[in-house]
Amino acid sequence: MIRPAMTAWRERSLKLIALTKQVEESQRDDVILQIEQLLDDRDKLQAHIAKPFSPEEEEAGQELMELEKEVQVSLSRFTKEIRMNISEAQSKKENINSYVNPYGKMIQDGAYYDTKQ
Repeated sequence: MIRPAMTAWRERSLKLIALTKQVEESQRDDVILQIEQLLDDRDKLQAHIAKPFSPEEEEAGQELMELEKEVQVSLSRFTKEIRMNISEAQSKKENINSYVNPYGKMIQDGAYYDTKQ
């Protein structure tokens, strides 16, 4: 008999993997909140998963370990996508600012000083 905490852990891990595959930017805030909630739930379940394990639970534990690796990969990919989007937004902002103020990044070396800037 497998403990209910182990089956709940598995269900939440599968939900995490499914959530990280949703990449629509419009729903990203909701997805992040759901991911945080699932991670909190898994933290609470971790206290209920302790030795001694039955042979069935040993096999289920091996499956959970493989599933955990997949969760880690999908979460890291999700955070990497968010970071890329943030850096793209920042570069767009810099490009817009360079069109608005084209002389903003010029270095003043003292040879010519424009007082109108």
